[in-house]
Amino acid sequence: MIDNILVDSSVWIDFFHKNNQSVKADVLQELILKENNIFICPVIYQEVLQGIRDDKTFGEIKNILLSAFMLNNDIMHVTEYAIDLYRYLRKKGITIRKQYDCIIASYAILNDLQIFHNDTDFDNIEKLSKLKIFSYKQ
Repeated sequence: MIDNILVDSSVWIDFFHKNNQSVKADVLQELILKENNIFICPVIYQEVLQGIRDDKTFGEIKNILLSAFMLNNDIMHVTEYAIDLYRYLRKKGITIRKQYDCIIASYAILNDLQIFHNDTDFDNIEKLSKLKIFSYKQ
């Protein structure tokens, strides 16, 4: 079965650190090889690319990211959803540490995608929202 998965920057960054491979990076490699539908959104694209210093590496990673499906929802719709999500979670006692995580989660929810991540904010968002976490066997 092919899954539709939004891969968060936390997994991509591990994936691209060749000398620091994690289990999640290995799982991402397997998902790519099995031709799963891998999605990213503009925020993830920015988070991964902005920290790359070497121009050659930047170009290589940019091309890899551009081979994923780019979500292009109306940014104001996603932003409004993220605002409501953040406020709802806050009222329920959950504070999301990184503001972009609500935006990324909103892309996943609005597009009915599972999110593959290495960030506890998404686990907290999942507790009280429609966010679906991609699960894999270790």
